[in-house]
Amino acid sequence: MMSETSFAAPQSQSLNPSDATQTRVLSRSLFWRWGAGPAWLLAALVTWKWPDADDFPATNQFAALLAAVGFFLIVLAAIGRLQNRAPWALVLGLGLGVWETVQAKLLLLPRPFFGTPQDLLDVFLTDWKRLGDSLFHSLLLLAGGYVSGSILGIIVGVALGRSHHIRYWVRPIMRVIGPLPPVALLPLAFVVIPSTRLAGEALMALAAGFPVAVLTWSGVSAVDPAYYDVARTMGARNRFLVLRVALPAATPQIFVGLFMGLGASFAMLVVAEMLGVKSGLGFYMQWAQGWAAYPNMYAALCVMSLMCTTLMTLLFKVRDHLLKWQKDGLKW
Repeated sequence: MMSETSFAAPQSQSLNPSDATQTRVLSRSLFWRWGAGPAWLLAALVTWKWPDADDFPATNQFAALLAAVGFFLIVLAAIGRLQNRAPWALVLGLGLGVWETVQAKLLLLPRPFFGTPQDLLDVFLTDWKRLGDSLFHSLLLLAGGYVSGSILGIIVGVALGRSHHIRYWVRPIMRVIGPLPPVALLPLAFVVIPSTRLAGEALMALAAGFPVAVLTWSGVSAVDPAYYDVARTMGARNRFLVLRVALPAATPQIFVGLFMGLGASFAMLVVAEMLGVKSGLGFYMQWAQGWAAYPNMYAALCVMSLMCTTLMTLLFKVRDHLLKWQKDGLKW
């Protein structure tokens, strides 16, 4: 008689759930990493081989640029340097291809309000000197207003946090002037201050100084009084208490105010350049809109975005360096 075990079906080898999850994650990662370069190459092929619906400039240059980026992304994927940015690279390449198809090849959007990617590239190739000069003047104007407003805001914030008398006199003024949008004061500033440039810097200083002062005040007020008591028992004077106790403890709050102030100053910068200051990216946009040169306007917007992103990134780097002793506690 044959044993019962001889009729037993072989047990199926099921895949461990954790192994299946890792396999899916790996396949997804490979898709993003190796799909980014071909997406840009596909956009380059569409740009080069599909005839334009109108006479657009810099089509061949734009196709060459897309192809160069595509090959570069393939090289990065091959050496394992394209990880976290791979999804963004793929989506951006597909987005440029769709934009090229919709506008340059099919003209589905009304012109001249909506340009093509090669229109934007042509502006950077032919008008880069004026864009660079406008960027330089915007940086100078922003630096004058933002830096002075931030320094003044830190000084006022420390004074409010440390002195009851200063808090009594200054707090009502801040409650009246602080919540006002600086843009509303622009006509008055141009009348009171003879120079439009100085008026723009003053309003940017106000835009940056208010959040910096409020958050510095909050940070200084939140310092544990025991820290001051310990420092006083060791013979510390008021200057030491401010520079070595209050400011280091309030630095995380101060940086929150600095980030908020930078955004407010940047918004005020664009408005001031559009309405009064005869230089900078805002003035360049106003000029482009007046001449219906919408690709130039979009190019200025791209430069503005790059400028603001770069400044924010630099501010993050400074914050991480100064607060490296608090690295594990930083969550933003």
